[in-house]
Amino acid sequence: MAVSDERPPGIDELLEQVRSGYARVEAREAYEAAHAGEALLVDIRYAALRERDGLIPGALVVERNELEWRLDPQGSHRAPEATGHDLRIVVVCNEGYASSLAAASLHRLGLHRATDLVGGFQAWRAAGLPVTP
Repeated sequence: MAVSDERPPGIDELLEQVRSGYARVEAREAYEAAHAGEALLVDIRYAALRERDGLIPGALVVERNELEWRLDPQGSHRAPEATGHDLRIVVVCNEGYASSLAAASLHRLGLHRATDLVGGFQAWRAAGLPVTP
C-alpha cells in the first residue's frame, strides 16, 4: 500500500470543505422554516448544555453519537420524524461547528437537504428566538 505525500486537512480546512457542499442557514431563517413546518430542527448539544441554556421549542433532541441512526429514513432505529431523504433538516449544536460535520454526515446518508445553523444555539438565543428552560 502506497503512502500518500498529501497532507490531510486540518479541522478549519475540513469545515470549509464540508460547508461548501450546502447552504447554511441563519437563526431567523431556521426559525421561520421550522415554524412553517418546512424544516426539522435537530439539537445535537449534549445534556449539560441543554440543561444550562435551555431548549429550542419543537426541536428534536438527538445526541450527536446517535444522529445518523435516528435520522436515516431507512434505519431500524430511526426517529418517527425521519420520514424521507427529502426532509429538510437543520442541525443545531452549541456554536455551529460540530453541526457542520454532522450535516455533512447526513448528506452522505442521502439526506441532501440537511444543513446547519450558523452560530448554533448561541446565535439562536442571541437573535431573541424562543427558548424554554
